[in-house]
Amino acid sequence: MEYRQLGRSGLKVSEVCLGTMTFGHGTDEAESKQMVGRAMDVGINFFDTANSYADAQSEVFLGKALKGKRKDVVVATKFYNPMGPGPNDSGMSRYHIMNTVEDSLQRLDMDHIDVFYIHHVDQETLLEEMLRAMDDLVRQGKVRYIACSNFEAWRLMEALWISDSKGLERFICYQPQYSLLVRDIEIDLVPACRYKGVGIVTWSPLGGGFLSGKYKPGETSKEGTRSAEGWAYPGKHFHPNTDQILTAVLEISERVDRSPAQVAIRWILEQPHITSVLVGSRTVAHFDDNVRGSGWKMDEADLARLNELSAPIDKYPERMERPRDEVRLSAIQMPSL
Repeated sequence: MEYRQLGRSGLKVSEVCLGTMTFGHGTDEAESKQMVGRAMDVGINFFDTANSYADAQSEVFLGKALKGKRKDVVVATKFYNPMGPGPNDSGMSRYHIMNTVEDSLQRLDMDHIDVFYIHHVDQETLLEEMLRAMDDLVRQGKVRYIACSNFEAWRLMEALWISDSKGLERFICYQPQYSLLVRDIEIDLVPACRYKGVGIVTWSPLGGGFLSGKYKPGETSKEGTRSAEGWAYPGKHFHPNTDQILTAVLEISERVDRSPAQVAIRWILEQPHITSVLVGSRTVAHFDDNVRGSGWKMDEADLARLNELSAPIDKYPERMERPRDEVRLSAIQMPSL
């Protein structure tokens, strides 16, 4: 297992992070404990959950599975989603943050959280209110590092500016959806993170299971999977070349004697801007397969083929401005506009 530095911090995390969204939702307590033990056996030291996963059971199961092993792991959890019926039971207000961190600590049975994410965008609360509350949590020792997920690039940059200009804790990493099927972040979020020294920890590397080998090109739903259940399936975000990408993954998988999931996960780990990839599984057997996306190198020709098929579609102004650098660097005089 390779370990990578998380953002500008000195914290080292495994390139594969065990995502626990299935704990309590398809994965019972016994199997979750077995999966955590298996993850640690192969060198994973990074575990990710959220207060809203499986009606908070994910945090409970993870805390029990890590009992007695706390000093050997980095634990991340998230807040934002509604955790009760009240008007202040969600979002990123100081009120909610201070309440929800205590609840998460109790469920995890821990005295601190290593990485505390704001899970989604809250349009109604000022970023500074959230950042000051999270800064307080770090100073109190309840949280070690702060992070965000699913922010737009401008919102991420504004949050970093507030932190830097006011001496507050800054986001150590950013957690986006990212896979061969969804590479949108490469247009503006990846450059922003690289420029500002923010680590990238990705979720849904298999497109909700679409790249796991269960599907064939042309299939959009399969009985007994997330697509049929309507649960955590990101199909609406998929690339227009979805079937061609899946075809390539299946062909490469067969030729290199690796599972489709391993090929898809390996592709992410080959990207220079990625710190760690979240791998979530319902069963230990699925985990054992997925984690083998680590520990090998993809052939350059295969990597180039997947890169080309899945390349994100440029939007304006990137579509217009990206060629300008080539013109400038080649010292060709640009015609008048």
